[in-house]
Amino acid sequence: MNYKKVLGAASAALMIVIAILILTPGAGAQGKYKTLHKFKGSDGNYPQWNLTFDATGNLYGAACGGGAHGNGVVFQLAPNSDGSWRESALHVFTGGADGGCPNGGLVFDAAGNLYGASWSGGAYGGGTVFELTPNPDKTWTESVLYDFTGGLDGSVPAAPLIIDAQGDLYGTALYGGKGWGVVFKLVPNSGGTWTQSVLYAFAGAPDLGHAEGNVIFDAAGNLYGTAYEGGSAKCGGGGCGGVFKLAPSQNGTWTESVLHRFNGADGADPQGGLVFDANGDLYGATVWSGHFGGCGNNRCGTIFELTPNPDGTWAIHFPHRFTGGKDGGSSVGNLVFDATGNLYGTGHLGGAGYGVVFKLAPKPTGGWKETVLHAFNDTPGANPQGGVIFDAAGNLYSTTGGDGSKTFGSVFEITP
Repeated sequence: MNYKKVLGAASAALMIVIAILILTPGAGAQGKYKTLHKFKGSDGNYPQWNLTFDATGNLYGAACGGGAHGNGVVFQLAPNSDGSWRESALHVFTGGADGGCPNGGLVFDAAGNLYGASWSGGAYGGGTVFELTPNPDKTWTESVLYDFTGGLDGSVPAAPLIIDAQGDLYGTALYGGKGWGVVFKLVPNSGGTWTQSVLYAFAGAPDLGHAEGNVIFDAAGNLYGTAYEGGSAKCGGGGCGGVFKLAPSQNGTWTESVLHRFNGADGADPQGGLVFDANGDLYGATVWSGHFGGCGNNRCGTIFELTPNPDGTWAIHFPHRFTGGKDGGSSVGNLVFDATGNLYGTGHLGGAGYGVVFKLAPKPTGGWKETVLHAFNDTPGANPQGGVIFDAAGNLYSTTGGDGSKTFGSVFEITP
């Protein structure tokens, strides 16, 4: 995530959340909210991005700060028979060679190893990609797979990684390259080392810049993602951001095309990743709309849909425009579909003042209906930054942030 913006958005005191039953017009009943873990700082501070399940129902995530060295932890939450959950730290980051400020959105390989990225630390201070390997005694061993130099290879890897069928890792870095960040790939070698390559280096407007959401594949092997700056200059010197596609060539190079450049009026500052629906349409969120860098007066971001046209262009539609009121505002995390085509996400503003978890359901007659599943009110906890994930029973899970002084974030569950 955009660290400076996130810290500013999370500056209000945060603690564990209780539900306030606030419904948007026409909305249905809210889900049942439950806090699974409240961070104390010593065990982590400011969890962000998505959580990840393993095959046995344990949850995994990362907190950017806290822990013994103040540089974050990767944690596991395991369910107990009485319905409570127990938290354990798989790795406590020092901020040195092992990295610092790990991102959430961890990914497993087929062997049960976990992979993630850290904002800072490493050999050159530009962040790392790391692996956590489980040991027979239930401890985990961290290995750094790559140290970003801050040069052409990028720096500050800010997004969750994804893994392909061959075990190759893909991600984005906010800076480096041509100064506007890169999309990168890591390939494992037979000797246990990894080779990094830059698939694309952003150049800034009219190209895009600073991609902090994860990339996703389509069935043909193309990559898609968002960047929060570049594109149109109407939002200021940095630009409004946009949506991009990277297409692989037989010679190993990748070609970028910009599917949409936001202009402020239709949105600005997309920070999360994208998701496909069953028809091949892309969905994502912008943090702001109307202008760059403020909420209120219907300027609190959008949920957007990009539909491919026969001529190769993409048309943009808006399932929801946030008002910053009871419906929420400024969605930062990833969106997710359920099996029936409903769309879920979080907004870190609005609701009762401290963000919401929302559901968007398509109407039979067209358009979408928003339901607020939970409105955060800072008694005690608020401002969700990550997206939500489902378990097999259809329950939703995500995290809230913390101010790093009195409150340190939480993990929660919503039962429909």
